[in-house]
Amino acid sequence: MDNIALIGMGSMAIAGLTMAIGSIAPALAEGKAVARALQSIAQQPDESDVLSRVLFVGLAMIESIAIYCFVISIILIFVNPFWNHIAG
Repeated sequence: MDNIALIGMGSMAIAGLTMAIGSIAPALAEGKAVARALQSIAQQPDESDVLSRVLFVGLAMIESIAIYCFVISIILIFVNPFWNHIAG
């Protein structure tokens, strides 16, 4: 097996691990945030507008972690800096 095939296999494996591990924590955090927000809205229905707004901002921040992992995976697969180093 040549070096380019090894770099390709390694890039695919690391990209898969990045997405697998990098999406578990945000998924758990989003579930916990939604559960806490629903509990807070059930206790104080008058504050549901403020709680919903804060919830959506928090969910966007949490989701950005998974998006960063996706971007890293795409870079590893398509724009890997080791391709040019090995091939050229």
